[in-house]
Amino acid sequence: MKTTWLYCLLLLSATFLMGSKPLKNADAIQLTPEELKLYNLITTYRAQNGLPAIPLSVSLTAVAQIHAKDLETNRPDQEGCSMHSWSANGKWTSCCYTPDHAQKLCMWNKPKELTSYTGNGFEIAATYSELIDASKALALWKESKFHNEALLNKGAYARTWNAMGIGIYKNYAVIWFGHEVDAKGAPGKP
Repeated sequence: MKTTWLYCLLLLSATFLMGSKPLKNADAIQLTPEELKLYNLITTYRAQNGLPAIPLSVSLTAVAQIHAKDLETNRPDQEGCSMHSWSANGKWTSCCYTPDHAQKLCMWNKPKELTSYTGNGFEIAATYSELIDASKALALWKESKFHNEALLNKGAYARTWNAMGIGIYKNYAVIWFGHEVDAKGAPGKP
């Protein structure tokens, strides 16, 4: 089952990696309908701002989905720890991400730790008191200067994103960005 899921995600990435049109088939890409909707909303928002679509990444999507579930299930984002924190209840290094960014490498390295992605990952996360959906998540990020800059490659994120992963689970939505192309999802390398 896990192999089939990964193959489908690889096939999706190979098919859509270089495209800039919104995706249409959630079944072929192993995203939930809300994750697919969020990808398409972000693609549309970037297009409205003169920016290309960000290729969907097999690796970063896996990290995003794992992290959204960790946040909801284990709640490492409490007692001074932000939503970039990871619990001790998984096959990863736990960390408490604090406002001083002392644990930034723990977060940035998660794609390398959990997948074959070779670069750092940069995350934006959102939570809502009820089940979060794609529209709510994007609205929260657009209202935040820092998160909006990440979506639109501005400020500290002026470099191009070449990979993106999406995870939504119950009250959490997570997006991971990367500068490196995801070799697992590159055309011709399924």
